[in-house]
Amino acid sequence: MSRAVIFDLDGTLLDTLEDLGECTNAVLRALGHPEHPLDAYRWLVGEGMANLVRGALPEATRDAATVARGLALLEQKYEAGWRRHTAPYPGITAALGELLALRVPMAVLSNKADGFTQEMVAHYFGAGAFVRVLGSRPPTPRKPDPAAALDVAAALGVPPGEIAFVGDTRVDMETAVNAGMRPVGVTWGFRPEAELRAHGAQAIVRSPAELVRAITRP
Repeated sequence: MSRAVIFDLDGTLLDTLEDLGECTNAVLRALGHPEHPLDAYRWLVGEGMANLVRGALPEATRDAATVARGLALLEQKYEAGWRRHTAPYPGITAALGELLALRVPMAVLSNKADGFTQEMVAHYFGAGAFVRVLGSRPPTPRKPDPAAALDVAAALGVPPGEIAFVGDTRVDMETAVNAGMRPVGVTWGFRPEAELRAHGAQAIVRSPAELVRAITRP
């Protein structure tokens, strides 16, 4: 049984794929490069916005200057566009409410830039649901480095071994393993169950309705 839980954001709490894909495609158009089908972004997101831009660009154009220009454009377009289609996954808000009622401390840790992470969590879930909300914030390394996860564990006041780390990609499962937390993979997000299992998931959750049981029962 876990005494606390850290959630990934994109693909776990929020379905952000369409907005991320549309905004990144707008960047590619502005730079004169081919766009990607929206579903292809399942494999490009998860490691921060700079890596999203780098992965979306044609391989021959991934120099530092082009990536920096693309990142600046993406930040502008995403600031204007993240509210268009993004929403909590069905059942997530109810699951968070159950965990709150059970007094399970919760936090969010994302590789999305910290400003976007803070703004989006406040917009969709309000204040008070999470003890700590943390996005990518230099110089702290991004997931799967455990440093940020351990910082969040300290804020929760719970030993890492008693925390469930819930996410939808290999990065989340590797973060949990690296931090000594319990990796819990969800299948409604961006990556397949096989990836979650291959990277250390100790539990697989197939719907938000199962989430509370997976976290709070031995």
